[in-house]
Amino acid sequence: MNGVKRENIKIGSQVKVVQKQDQGSGKLTEGIVKKILTKSPTHPHGIKVMLENGIVGRVKEILR
Repeated sequence: MNGVKRENIKIGSQVKVVQKQDQGSGKLTEGIVKKILTKSPTHPHGIKVMLENGIVGRVKEILR
């Protein structure tokens, strides 16, 4: 499942995000969603979230 729809992402979901500095390389970081930062229902590049370890990025993949 991809992360462009806010309704697909829940606090506690395990996701893969791309951080701002990794957008060129496409490197993904895995973690658990602590906070959903994007207010709009969809975003073409992925919903922005904060992971439990403090990393902020856009969701590219929802694992569970």
